[in-house]
Amino acid sequence: MRKTTLVKGSDVYTAGGLRKADVLVEGTRITRIADQITPTDQMEIIDAEGLTLLPGLTDLHVHFREPGFEYKETVAGGAEAARAGGFTTVCTMPNLKPAPDTLKHLQPQLDAIAAQDKVQVLPYATITRQRIGEETLADYAELTPWVAGFSDDGSGVQSEDVMRAAMKRVATTGKILAAHCEVNELLRGGYIHDGAYARFNNHKGICSESEWREVERDINLARETGCRLHICHISTAESVELVRRAKREGLPVTCETAPHYLWFTDEDLSNEGRWKMNPPIRSEYDRRALLMGVKDGAIDAIATDHAPHTAEEKGKDLRQSAMGVVGLETAFPAIYTRLVEQGRTDLKRVVELMSLTPRRILGLPGFESGGIAEGDPAMLTLVDLNAVRKVDSSRFHGKGRSTPFDGMELKGWPVATICRQAEDEEK
Repeated sequence: MRKTTLVKGSDVYTAGGLRKADVLVEGTRITRIADQITPTDQMEIIDAEGLTLLPGLTDLHVHFREPGFEYKETVAGGAEAARAGGFTTVCTMPNLKPAPDTLKHLQPQLDAIAAQDKVQVLPYATITRQRIGEETLADYAELTPWVAGFSDDGSGVQSEDVMRAAMKRVATTGKILAAHCEVNELLRGGYIHDGAYARFNNHKGICSESEWREVERDINLARETGCRLHICHISTAESVELVRRAKREGLPVTCETAPHYLWFTDEDLSNEGRWKMNPPIRSEYDRRALLMGVKDGAIDAIATDHAPHTAEEKGKDLRQSAMGVVGLETAFPAIYTRLVEQGRTDLKRVVELMSLTPRRILGLPGFESGGIAEGDPAMLTLVDLNAVRKVDSSRFHGKGRSTPFDGMELKGWPVATICRQAEDEEK
């Protein structure tokens, strides 16, 4: 029997703007949107008066750690965190054990995904064998039906020849190649941004060129091969400008950044693991360029790069802590507060960045009208745009607790997530 849910009285995000209406969800589809829909005893009713209903949030870049690193997180735990944060679709990165470089090696992750029903989880396969950057995969076509795209995230493909060969082959699949852009020889043992904080506190820095130099290379290869290139977690002003130029040229290039790069600079750092991620939080100059890229469309999407580690791994200083912070449960309020409440853009742009454009990049159906419409998939996020509360990492649903947003007061919190795979659609 199809589950039927009636969302009553919310401000519904449609192509024509916000509209106060009732929304009926039957099974996996939105079947009716009307000023008033009479409920029946067979319906689950969500009283959404004063709330806003959005197309489901989509994250192009998360780490759920299974298989191989379940002590950090599992697919089920990551899905709970995603659902709590209002995400209906997430894409899991392949720095796993085994690395998903064949269908056989992908299967454990597919099994874990099938065992949960909270959100839609789409895995990436690797670009190279064992994700070590030395040899392209034997059969991209075998993996294509099962994956969001191909990525070696966690490290950049250092060989231009290997990346060229991979792009040529990925181009034939129609999928994206999601590139972690980093030149290893320019890292020089660094672990935070090579800026004022590093110099004044005797830390080893990571220069901006280590990112943008490979962004530049991969854009040139996308021009040569026609591959759909998606650049992960950009953090530098130079990367933003390179992507902007690629778009003006009409190249098939998209990119993402993360909330922490839009909020913080290296001057905000303290000697704690919650400030350590890759790429690092950079300078005020970079932050301003990223905010401009979000505003003018150079940046296509907000992704979290949700990367859980244990408390022990993150409880050390900057030098010794593991790279990576969590972000699924704070992403929407962080972005809504930073962009809308602080007057940088509007809700429409936030929905584009966190819902509509990520789905377009992935080639997922639904919300083609630019908002919620009858016939769209039952993947919806209900938010309270007026809710203000402090981030409390001790209450997170996933295993990871390390976030630079801990203790900050943010506005605009998800309150319910409806996903076509979920049995219990209200948090």
